[in-house]
Amino acid sequence: MKHMDTLLERNRAFARTDAKDRVPAVPFIPNRQLVVLTCIDPRVDPAQVLGLELGDAIVVRNVGGRVTASVLRDLEWISHLHREKTPEADWFDIAVVHHTDCGSALFADETLREQFARLGHHDSVELAELAVVDPAKTVAADVETLRAAPLLDPASAVTGYVYDVATGLLTEVV
Repeated sequence: MKHMDTLLERNRAFARTDAKDRVPAVPFIPNRQLVVLTCIDPRVDPAQVLGLELGDAIVVRNVGGRVTASVLRDLEWISHLHREKTPEADWFDIAVVHHTDCGSALFADETLREQFARLGHHDSVELAELAVVDPAKTVAADVETLRAAPLLDPASAVTGYVYDVATGLLTEVV
């Protein structure tokens, strides 16, 4: 736990601030009406890249920032809650952010992918579909998947961006 010691000190300092008091009253209606789907890569921290504060957005992260069955289920659940519990609130925007030099591109390496698939009893074809080799193409495909999802409210604007890890800039793709 030596890596956590500093973080626990930082947490105690955070708890003494008023940041936790500025969070939304309804957990599925973030302050900025925003959902961000992005990669787990530590170079792509949405709080830093987008200047988000606690409570500003719902952040969903996975390898590659891809729309998977679990991501889709979670976003559909949030949409359902919004419709049923807060129908008068504005609808949120969904931003899909893929990035350059993504480690998920290694899913395209057949040898690595097959080894991993065998170890974890995963489906190699499904893993290959997660590879972000060309982030402009994969972000466009994921935006299309979300826009076509019947349980997501059409009032939610879905957009896609590529984050360049070298420049720090986002480029809108869709």
